[in-house]
Amino acid sequence: MFALWWLAGLRGLRRGELCGLRWSDIDLDRGTLTIERNRTTAGYTIVEGQPKTPAGRRSVALDKRSVHILCVHHRHEQDRKAEAAENATPWTDSGYLFTRSDGKPINPNYATTRFRILVRRAGLPPVRLHDLRHGAASLAHEAGADLKTLQDLLGHSSIVVTADTYTSVLPQIQRRCADATAQLVLNAARRTRKKIKASARKNRPHRGPKAGTPAPTKPKTGAPTPPKRKQAAKSQVTSRQNREKVASGAAPT
Repeated sequence: MFALWWLAGLRGLRRGELCGLRWSDIDLDRGTLTIERNRTTAGYTIVEGQPKTPAGRRSVALDKRSVHILCVHHRHEQDRKAEAAENATPWTDSGYLFTRSDGKPINPNYATTRFRILVRRAGLPPVRLHDLRHGAASLAHEAGADLKTLQDLLGHSSIVVTADTYTSVLPQIQRRCADATAQLVLNAARRTRKKIKASARKNRPHRGPKAGTPAPTKPKTGAPTPPKRKQAAKSQVTSRQNREKVASGAAPT
């Protein structure tokens, strides 16, 4: 029954859809599952017919882990069939996915009763089998699935049913959406601010030399470097001192 709980909790199939699954409805190579019938009860009578709504006839995608679980479940069914043949016990090749020890399909009420026992043994709060369907929708919504994808997954006839049921299931999704929207605006503002600063830096006027001061020219390569003003002033002072010494009769330096 592990595969039944897995499909109910991850893909959100109804109890009647799970109990009505046949191996012909599953394509393990392509990873798809087709809902063709609904197997439920009316009192003690088992009723099998069309899905609950016309939209219930749908194809459900399976992930790699789900395909692996179904492959293991199929091998387990084949082993049970071979064991029944060895022990000469009755076995009915019904073609259903979930069967009893004699190969006949399980009663949908048995799935409900069995799940209630497992919940009690696990010490969980009261959880119904149908609650797994709501949990699968909430997980898909949290993983990023939009309402249209949820509608196709659950087989709802109208997207209004999906919106009214699951838009307020997880408030943290709405909070995360609000944070993501605000961050989008802030990132855009940050990029715009950088562009404005870069444009202002380019359009800023160049600060040249003051008026009346000639701009220094770079000497050409190979041309003699003009003497500095300090050296010229120093040579003038030295020549004047020499003339004074010559006039006084002292030897010039």
